[in-house]
This record gives sequence, structure tokens and C-alpha cells, in this order.
Amino acid sequence: MLVADAAWASLTGALSGGVVLLAFALALGAGPLVVGLLAAIPFLTQVFQLPALALVERVRQRKRIGVIGLTIARALILLLALLPFMPVGDGRQLALLITAHLLISALGSIASCAINSWFHQLLPPDVLGVFFARRLLLATALACVGTLAAGLLVDHLPFGNPLHAYAIAFAAAGIAGFASSFYLARSPEPQMHDAGPPASLVQRLRVPLQDANFRSLLVLLGAWNLASNLAAPFLTVYLLQQLGYSLTVVTTLWVTSQLANALTLLVWGRVSDRLSNKAVLVVALPAYFACMAGLVFTRVGEPYGLQLALLYLLHVVMGAASGGIALATGNLGLKLAPQGQGTAYLAAIGLICAFAGGLAPLAGGAIAQWFELSQLSVVVRWVSPMREDEVSLLRFSHMEFLFALSALLGLYVLHALSRVREGDEVSERQVVQELALEALRTVNHLSSVGGLLGSLVSFERLSERRMFSRLRRKPPAS
Repeated sequence: MLVADAAWASLTGALSGGVVLLAFALALGAGPLVVGLLAAIPFLTQVFQLPALALVERVRQRKRIGVIGLTIARALILLLALLPFMPVGDGRQLALLITAHLLISALGSIASCAINSWFHQLLPPDVLGVFFARRLLLATALACVGTLAAGLLVDHLPFGNPLHAYAIAFAAAGIAGFASSFYLARSPEPQMHDAGPPASLVQRLRVPLQDANFRSLLVLLGAWNLASNLAAPFLTVYLLQQLGYSLTVVTTLWVTSQLANALTLLVWGRVSDRLSNKAVLVVALPAYFACMAGLVFTRVGEPYGLQLALLYLLHVVMGAASGGIALATGNLGLKLAPQGQGTAYLAAIGLICAFAGGLAPLAGGAIAQWFELSQLSVVVRWVSPMREDEVSLLRFSHMEFLFALSALLGLYVLHALSRVREGDEVSERQVVQELALEALRTVNHLSSVGGLLGSLVSFERLSERRMFSRLRRKPPAS
């Protein structure tokens, strides 16, 4: 039931949020500040987890709260299909879109508070990695289909106003959302644990803040949401407006990223269960921020027809890395929260992520507005008696300033990661070896080439030899 719920919910999000929502807002005339506001709303509305926390503790019926909240939100998504038929140009469409997005996000926040506590108790911690990887795998596949279909529909609508394609997408999203609510309602809910004697909301939220290791996790999650959401929401705007690609191309880039995400989720899940979630982040976070910095240099390939190829490559790596980051950070929150106190601990995560994730796109929109007409270039000039040439090695303009700043903030995210404790520390080399082993095992199941690759690159044997040599060098115990 939970896998089916995630699949239909992902289709709802693909057809009514993300690339499709931002493209619709741009078609209505939204600027960087409005884009930043739309991206910030899902985070800012996490503040509704505070009353939701009290509601869950009082009513103690998490499934009912979650299902009712999500179903109302999906009814509002269905009503978004009416917006493209309203008069264009007076700003009412954009205002109603922002209002509806605010209400949908607030209801989703209330529902997620109940659902997170429900899942925290329902799912055993030793299989979280593989379970969520499989759940996200199907969800990502359907999200790819939905987003690509929406992009093709908008660019190639055979009849009527192109805005009417968004009406079709929103209507389909609402119907898929109702299917998700149906499967979620059929999932089992264990009896809620007694969290101890009654306490005020402030007292409950104070407990996770007094936990030193969990406080380090909160700093990490806040830094990650700030650094990533400063630039990520504007990637669609960058591709559509600054680079001039069609929505079909932008959705194929998004689908490429999500496919890379889906194909590596099971690998990340097995590695997180075998080693640790922190070990996954040690590799995935640097890869993500390296790609964010790489977006600044995609213009280098433009004169040679390589720009789109570079964008596809960066989206593949970012998709794979973000899958590992989402899986590991989610599992860390569930793992480090004590049983019986999951609601308060996970609500604290939601509030920290809400503050950082909400502030980031608002700041990013203001920065993008400020840098809209600015440009920074690094130029090499060659002067000789015969000729004079100039080559632009690096050029920052508009959104590219955000990507560079996001990559710089990523350095602090890595520092915050080093302060989180999850058990035995694991080196980056060991994580890479485990990733390679899992990839080879996958190839072995899919192709006859896998056996040959496994014999040529035996990471297990290399690891065993290093371990054996270290044991031989280790002095005997006294």
C-alpha cells in the first residue's frame, strides 16, 4: 500500500509541481522574486507542523489526519485546472496560483507531521534503506513519465491555447492524488506509543535540541537546505529563459536526472544499510556541489555544440547524488530519533528545514534580481603584430552567480556533516568500493558483461588484501 501511495503521489507532484509549476508561473509572467516565493512556500509552511504536532498528540489518529489533509490538498490541485481559462494579464491568475500553492503546502505539512510519526513507528530501522529505495524507485519512474508527458503536451498541444495544456496536467494530477490517498488509507497504523506525561509544545521541542548529536544533525540539515535551495529552484528558469531551451528539453533534462536517481537508489540503500547513512553523504554531498559549480562552466561548450551534452552529464551526476542525499538524510532523522519521541524529533527536523529552505529561495530570488543585468568575465587576450584575439575563459551572469554561491556554501555543509555521529566512521574509499560492488552486482543480473567486469575489477579482493596487510602490521596485544 505504501509503495502504491508513493507512486501515485509522485505522479501528482510531477504534473502539478516542480518544473511544470515553475513553467506555468513563467508563462503567467512571474519574475525571480515570485519564483523564489513559490519555491519558499513549501518550506515556510512547515511551521504548520507545530499545531499539527499538538493535534497528533491530542487526537492520536495519525492516519486519519494524514489522509484527510492530503485529500483536501489534492482537491485544490484539481481546481488549479481552472486557472488557464481565466483572463490573462491582470495578475489574478498568478495571485491565485500563489494562494493555492500556499494552501496545498500547508495541508501537506500538517499531513506529513502525522505520516512521519506513523512511518517512524511502523517501519523497522534495520531495513529503512532498502525499503525507501524501492519505494522511491517506482515513485521516481512515474514522476519521470508524468513530467516528460507534461513538457511534450505544453510544447506540442494540437489545439487551443498552450496554457490549456497546464489545465490538463493539473486535472490529471488531482486524479492521481486521489488514488494516492486511497492506498494510503488502506495502509496499517500501529497503536501510537505513549510519549510520557503530558508536556507543552515548547517542552517537547526542547528535548531534541538538548540531544547533542541530534542537534548536530539539525545543523547539517539546515545548512544543506540553505545551500541547495539557494540555487536549485532557479535551474528551470535558467534553462528556459537564460539559455533559451524549450520545456521539452528542460523536462528531458529533469527526467535524465530522475532516472539517474532511480537507478542508483537501490545501490545507495544497500550501502547505507551495510555501512551507514553518513558514509553515503560523505560521497554524495561533494558530488552534488561539484555539479552545482559545474553549471557555471556549461557556457564553455556552447561554441562547440557541447553545452547540452554537459548539461545532461551534470544532471546525471546531480540526480544520482541527490538520491543518496535524500535517502541518507531521511534515514538519519528516523534512526537518531528515539522510539516513542519520533513526532517531536521529526517535527524539529521539519522546522529547521522549513526555516533554512524557506529563507534560501527568497534570498536567491533577491540575489538573482540584483544580478539580472550584471556579468563577470575572465578574459585572456592575445596580441601580436599579425592579429589580436580574446578568449573568455569564464563568464558569470544572472543565475550563474547563484550556482557559484551555492557551491561555496556546500563547503560548510561538509563541515557540518563531520560533526554528526552515527556509529563507526567509514572512509570515502570504502564507500566508493561498496558503490562499485553494488553496481557490478546489478550489471551481473542484467548483462553477461557483468561477470567479465567483476573479474577484471575485484574490489572485494583489493579490500581483503588491505585488511590482511593491516592485520599483519598490527602489533600483538600485550
